[in-house]
Amino acid sequence: TPTTMFIIKYRKFFYLLSTILIAVSIGAMVFFRPWNIGIDFKGGSILEVAYPDGRPDIDTLRESLGTLKKSALVQATGADAYLVRTEALSETERQQLIAIVSDNGTTRIEERRFNSVGPTIGAELRDKALWAIFFVLLAIVLYIAFAFRQVSRQVSSWVYGLVAIVALLHDVFIPTGIYVALGHYFLDVQIDVLFITAILTVLGFSVHDTIVVFDRTRENLKLRTWKEFDETVGHSVEQTFVRSINTSLTVLLVILALYFVGGETTKNFALVLAIGVTIGTYSSIFIASPLLVTIEAWQRKRAERVSGK
Repeated sequence: TPTTMFIIKYRKFFYLLSTILIAVSIGAMVFFRPWNIGIDFKGGSILEVAYPDGRPDIDTLRESLGTLKKSALVQATGADAYLVRTEALSETERQQLIAIVSDNGTTRIEERRFNSVGPTIGAELRDKALWAIFFVLLAIVLYIAFAFRQVSRQVSSWVYGLVAIVALLHDVFIPTGIYVALGHYFLDVQIDVLFITAILTVLGFSVHDTIVVFDRTRENLKLRTWKEFDETVGHSVEQTFVRSINTSLTVLLVILALYFVGGETTKNFALVLAIGVTIGTYSSIFIASPLLVTIEAWQRKRAERVSGK
């Protein structure tokens, strides 16, 4: 159809668009530093305190926290509470923090949570998070290479796996760059365990969407309904296009509901998911499948040059 063949025919335009988005995202990650790393990864303490009788002015609280002798960040959460993030605190310093936020006991407060993570544990969590992403990507390559081993005549089964990884890296860099840029200009965002969880969720959603298109391509290659590889891929995209869009829109509605109606602690998680699902759907349709066509055409031309010699 005109729509899907447009995607295949003008695939270089979509490659250029994605290249620009990735370059801008990497630029944001490089220039908007230091990143706001959560206490999960760098160590520190976080206190969530509510004020049943009405919370004080945030600037007043920040000024009072200057006496703590520890760097502290204050963020409003909900209608009546604040999140206070500091360096790692001893028990004495924690009691001093409680005294500051309660104005030496004259203001009624409710301590909702207090977490403290040492720098060693934070570094260990960071390393494990990076390893988790690496092993997820490796497992995806191995699975796709195995699953598509029977349709490797035009394109090797390993190419399917590597193309999926390219699409997934696309889906990691762009949401991360947008998230970092939003954190620099507009929002109080953090790179923490919730962020890594959101990225892993996006990877799972995106690769599922990509495999659906690849699987339809595999079926059509076996049936040999169309002679040309690019035509087969184009029709495979056509057959899964509406399903991919509808699935993504359904998921987005749930995520947006979580973002606008859910609690403050899940807002950033929902934000990363919303960006990631959108980018992941785009990459599955406009990047992954066209890349198969590009690689097949390059391999065919190279084979023709070799046979011509």
